[in-house]
Amino acid sequence: MNQSKQWFQQTIDQTFSALKTSETGLSEAEVKKRREEYGSNELAAKKQTTLLQKFIEQFKDLMIIVLIVAAVIAGVSGETVDAIIILAVVILNAIFGVFQESKAEEAINALMEMSAPIAHVERNGVVETVKSSDLVPGDIVHLEAGDIVPADMRLTSTVSMRVEEAALTGESVPVNKQTDVITDDNPPLGDRKNMAFMNANITAGKGSGVVIGTGMQTEVGKIAGMIDAAKDLQTPLQVNLQQLGKWLTGLILIIAAVIFGIGLMRGQESLPDMLLTAISLAVAAIPEGLPAIVTVTLALGTQRMAKRKALIRKLPAVETLGSTDIIASDKTGTLTQNKMTVEKSYLNGELADMKDSEIVLNSSLSKIMVLSNDTKFTDEGLAGDPTETALVQYFLNKDESVSDIIKQNKRIAELPFDSERKLMSTFNETADGDIFQMTKGAPDQLLKRVTQIEENGQVRPITDADREAILEANHTFATQALRVLSFAYRPVTAVPDPLTSENAEKDLIFVGLVGMIDPERPEVAGAVEEAKAAGIRPIMITGDHRDTASAIAKRLGIIGPDQANGVITGAELDDMSDEAFKKHVQDYSVYARVSPEHKVRIVNAWQSKGKVVAMTGDGVNDAPSLKAADIGIGMGITGTEVSKGASDMVLADDNFSTIVIAVEEGRKVFSNIQKALQYLLSANLGEVLTLFVMTLLGWQILAPVQILWINLVTDTFPAIALGVEPGEPDIMKRKPRGRKSNFFSGGVFGNILYQGLLEGLITLGIYWYAITFPVHSSYELAHGDALTMAFATLGLLQLFHAFNSKTVRQSLFKVGLFRNRTFNWAILLAFILLGVTILVPGFNSLFHVTSLTPIQWVTVLLAGFSIIVIVEIVKFFQRLFTKE
Repeated sequence: MNQSKQWFQQTIDQTFSALKTSETGLSEAEVKKRREEYGSNELAAKKQTTLLQKFIEQFKDLMIIVLIVAAVIAGVSGETVDAIIILAVVILNAIFGVFQESKAEEAINALMEMSAPIAHVERNGVVETVKSSDLVPGDIVHLEAGDIVPADMRLTSTVSMRVEEAALTGESVPVNKQTDVITDDNPPLGDRKNMAFMNANITAGKGSGVVIGTGMQTEVGKIAGMIDAAKDLQTPLQVNLQQLGKWLTGLILIIAAVIFGIGLMRGQESLPDMLLTAISLAVAAIPEGLPAIVTVTLALGTQRMAKRKALIRKLPAVETLGSTDIIASDKTGTLTQNKMTVEKSYLNGELADMKDSEIVLNSSLSKIMVLSNDTKFTDEGLAGDPTETALVQYFLNKDESVSDIIKQNKRIAELPFDSERKLMSTFNETADGDIFQMTKGAPDQLLKRVTQIEENGQVRPITDADREAILEANHTFATQALRVLSFAYRPVTAVPDPLTSENAEKDLIFVGLVGMIDPERPEVAGAVEEAKAAGIRPIMITGDHRDTASAIAKRLGIIGPDQANGVITGAELDDMSDEAFKKHVQDYSVYARVSPEHKVRIVNAWQSKGKVVAMTGDGVNDAPSLKAADIGIGMGITGTEVSKGASDMVLADDNFSTIVIAVEEGRKVFSNIQKALQYLLSANLGEVLTLFVMTLLGWQILAPVQILWINLVTDTFPAIALGVEPGEPDIMKRKPRGRKSNFFSGGVFGNILYQGLLEGLITLGIYWYAITFPVHSSYELAHGDALTMAFATLGLLQLFHAFNSKTVRQSLFKVGLFRNRTFNWAILLAFILLGVTILVPGFNSLFHVTSLTPIQWVTVLLAGFSIIVIVEIVKFFQRLFTKE
């Protein structure tokens, strides 16, 4: 085929020649031949992964591998129950991951389902109705209002044809189609007015076209390919957990090897005993409960967010929201209502807000708005061109009886809208037999045909001053990005014959102007302000024109009211290299007239700056960027199944402010996981230090069963309860963590070190005290008491330390000791389980402990509580010398 020019640059004859077809279409033999060459007009299905493959993928995470090793170690040491518990946690975590992610491959399937089911195609000069999948390049397809475009086409004829392409281009207003050659080299899809694209909707008129692309060769197919090729990014949470897993693995191996070697060199322990000691250390170092805690915390976060209209499709997306720096939002249907609305008027020489206007239905302006209009009334509501339905909806909102006016003014003839003259005229006959011509259209075109003007009910000749005032009002509306229509009429004795624009659309009486816009959602401006207060930068990305995008952005506060820069178009973006764009990406907050490729490029540019990007969208054109973003946010009501399938989160109410709510929940989830991690690792460090020093000093060490029991009791219940801590008051006043932050940021690593050392030293101090000042004279009993006291102290230290971990820097008494009921019950249960091992007869021999005297109990309780006092003092000085 001749591809020296793109299809929109070729004449109809050139297109026919390149495709070896004609107005009468292809023969059946040629269709069969081309189907074998090009395949079916369907999107290629992405290779699906089985549930088993998804399940196996869950075990490739390093942290999970570490846990499996821990289970093996527990099993080797004879702790079968603990091994089973650890493996159960791992398997449940994998099942939950498969459940959450099993729908991640739906985007391509949804695209396939969107395709038009049938097409009216001309073959051998006969119009046939065939499955759209049977179309081939060169087919001649006929289209009319209500049809879905079945393939990409170069239009060959149009009659008042308008096509709604918002799902593909992002432009909210239907495009007026024509057949003239377009000379630009690479105009945006929305400006290719002699083309019709697969899955677009015909809203008005009719036309024909020759198929130039099918299946994956269509614009929608290209998007499908981009979705298919998009790499699944790792979320900050996944990266952090992998880094933690690697760090822990190395540390565990080093510690176990060092202790094993020291023990053998000292010659005081046998090889089996030292192996058991190394296993104890490894068990102490591994936070077995972490994956369960992360999963439960994320799952509870998804439940809270679902109640607040944010539906999570992938668990890690909860936490990713909390680290978001940029929210790149589609305009149409996300920031705006995707519904044209009458907003301003120019009537009787005055500009007015239509919300406050007292225009009545029987006035000249209102009659033209309603009668020169092709809107249809259906059971589902108004149907037709969004601009025309907006005119009717304005009066319906005022509870005016529109249907009565239409019945009383019967349409007897019309001149349909034409993209060249940009006018529409109807002839309506009243019950008295009077005939009026009602005309609406572009102000500059209509004014050429006006000779009089109606002002306050009186008709007089129009003056040059009147024309200047009308054009000035039109300019004022245009600067506000309003879509402007002008209205005129004239009484006639009969419908002109012949009915042509030259005969009819002349000597008109001008009435007024009406300005319309797809308005912003009322709650969005507040949400934008909240996002900015939280350090998040909102970015608007749209297929609409620069002026429209700029006006909405100013109304929402995305850019300042007097800000002229900060807006860039897709064409300007094409002229910039990737390096130049990445260098200046922070200069732009509004992107207009962009294509799907541009959206992905914008997301990538921000990511190259180390920013975590959330992308919202509802159209097919948004799917690639939703996949490319760190978190894709689809619209649940107006969104296509394609955008939902490509998203990590779906807004059930399409409310931009719900994103801010979700960000707050995400920050809360990260903060709680961080608290749980600080608690777990400081506790485990305390255990490792205790065993390490005991081994070096030749003391009797805690048994694996004791370490495992402490881990099971203290790691599981309190740590999970920390995952449901209420958010701290200032959580939405902090700056976004960003991509480089991790669980150890914000002073957490330092806290883990000193708090772990503190736990270890206190435990060792109690052991030393018990063997130095024994209650029993027998060596075995004295060391038995010392070991029991160390065991009890270590457990109590961790339970008391759980209270410290309710906040990283704030005072425990400021955030509240007992406001988290789940935490209170978890601590109580853990205290009981720890006490059972010592207090309940029969458990002593199982856990190698002795019964303690009241004095010994008071000693270990005071030692355990001391960590709250010490950490509170440290936090006081941290707040004193560290800027929050």
